[in-house]
Amino acid sequence: MPMPSAGNSDHNWAASRVLVTGGAGFIGSALVWALNQRGCSDIVIADFDSGNAKRRNLIPLHFREYIPPESLLNKAASGSLRDFDFIFHLGACSSTTEMDEAYLRRNNYEYTKTLAAEAFRAGARFVYASSAATYGDGSAGMDDSAYESLPRLLPLNLYGESKHFFDLEAWKQGWLDRIVGLKYFNVFGPNEQHKGDMQSVVSKSYKQVRETGVIRLFKSYRPEFSDGEQKRDFLYVKDAVEMTLYLAAHPGAAGLFNIASGEAHTWNELAKAVFSAMGRKPRIEYVDMPEEMRARYQYFTQGNIGKLLRTGYSTPITPFRDAISDYVVNYLAPDKILGREDVEKGRKP
Repeated sequence: MPMPSAGNSDHNWAASRVLVTGGAGFIGSALVWALNQRGCSDIVIADFDSGNAKRRNLIPLHFREYIPPESLLNKAASGSLRDFDFIFHLGACSSTTEMDEAYLRRNNYEYTKTLAAEAFRAGARFVYASSAATYGDGSAGMDDSAYESLPRLLPLNLYGESKHFFDLEAWKQGWLDRIVGLKYFNVFGPNEQHKGDMQSVVSKSYKQVRETGVIRLFKSYRPEFSDGEQKRDFLYVKDAVEMTLYLAAHPGAAGLFNIASGEAHTWNELAKAVFSAMGRKPRIEYVDMPEEMRARYQYFTQGNIGKLLRTGYSTPITPFRDAISDYVVNYLAPDKILGREDVEKGRKP
């Protein structure tokens, strides 16, 4: 499946100087790949050295430099951020089961706050990753325009809370009129293999079918949802980075944006789509959810993307089943990462 059309923006990415924190990670490396597709290789990646599984994402990509996150803060303090036109801050601890509150606050909140302040002084466009986890159970809504509701949001885990803290800080400081915060929903796709237990259910399901022939889903513990009928807003990573680059390059875009498909699908639909992409008949089993998860489990998420569309974004979002098919057939089955097809065909960005 080709990259979604870049017709939404006429920005000259080939002439842009870009910093991507978390650039070896899932969405970060996909963003670097998408920049390469647009002719941009003047890219500095800031990320931890997390071993071969994560470094693998970078093998086919083109960038200028790779630095550790602590070095980035030193560069920021010395004024080096003036070297960048765009700063995409996607680096964070993304584990929803992390229980070290001090670590999450330092890594996800304090670091973002410091980097944003330095980006302002350097005059760089600042785009950062928030998360749909900030919405909690959704009872206070999932509206990216209603900033007055931000104090009422109650994230269900410490990860979501750490992301929420910066959204609140940006709102209180008046920064949301000049930066872009991205509330990513359930993003899945190539380059997530290093994430271990935090991989998408698409990736986990594919492995389950390969190993056992069965996909196991959590039972429901709420009567209004049958087993496997819990819903999520799933978004293909290729669409996620398309939206990200569009908002970064769109001068009128500022504030928080839901990065989502705008449609909710059940776990059962996901499982059946994986089986279909693998050419197999569905075999689904429902298993007990760990007791410690039951009170903080999201049963329904759906991102309203009206605000994104009102900026003029018009690239079609990859249909759910097509996205899963592309992921399974072109990346999971042949064990490929983004950009590998370009290397094999001798193409350059």
